[in-house]
Amino acid sequence: MRLTVCLPTFNSARLLREVLPPLREIADEFVVLDSGSKDDTLEILRGFGIGATHRPYSTHGEQMNAAASMAAHDWVLCIDSDEVADDRLVAAVRALKAGAEPDPGNAYRLRREWYVLSRKVRAIYPVSSPDFPVRLFNRTRVRFNDAPVDDKAVGFARTEILAGGLRHDTFYNLDEIFNKLNSYTSRRVRGVPVESSLARAVVSGVFAFLKWYFYKGSWRDGRVGVVAGVYAALYSFLKYFKAWYLNKAA
Repeated sequence: MRLTVCLPTFNSARLLREVLPPLREIADEFVVLDSGSKDDTLEILRGFGIGATHRPYSTHGEQMNAAASMAAHDWVLCIDSDEVADDRLVAAVRALKAGAEPDPGNAYRLRREWYVLSRKVRAIYPVSSPDFPVRLFNRTRVRFNDAPVDDKAVGFARTEILAGGLRHDTFYNLDEIFNKLNSYTSRRVRGVPVESSLARAVVSGVFAFLKWYFYKGSWRDGRVGVVAGVYAALYSFLKYFKAWYLNKAA
């Protein structure tokens, strides 16, 4: 089995020097799609002997599907530029590659631990940590859906969880949290119409905080847990608030 690593990038210099070394141990090919980085992303890639193709960003799923379509091999590993593979995952993928060719209907889930503001968390809306996304699959059977936010791979017949996992080091400062919060909620409302009212926006935000801060256990994560709770509350509030405003303006 030969493997193409698909990697979308955009101003990804922060972690790229950690992301690439483990992937080089398992990749027979890299397909990197860059959305117009202005930092050192392209220079770092060149330092590792990896080229990049420019593609304007539309959605995460479309970027991944475009990268997979460019792959020379049918088996692809789709990784984000803020996800770092550990040694056990590298060993598991190498063992998979060394064995018999897997059934194309098989797909493989990776254990992904979420880090917010450099601290491991129990949850960050809308997922609990760890989660187990499908990231290694045969591109002739599997592709990412077209959800505007929180897309996922679809089309497989069965899945298996590989050993080891990813450190997903996301939301590294408050500015990024609020920028992504605004971007995600706008895309969510545009991509999937949301029935709303102002009262629903307020009530949803309150209940989201209670659920994600208390029920999901974020209160155990100190200040970062408060951030996770507030993020959930604002995400839920803004999703319905923006839908209410747009519907009123129509």
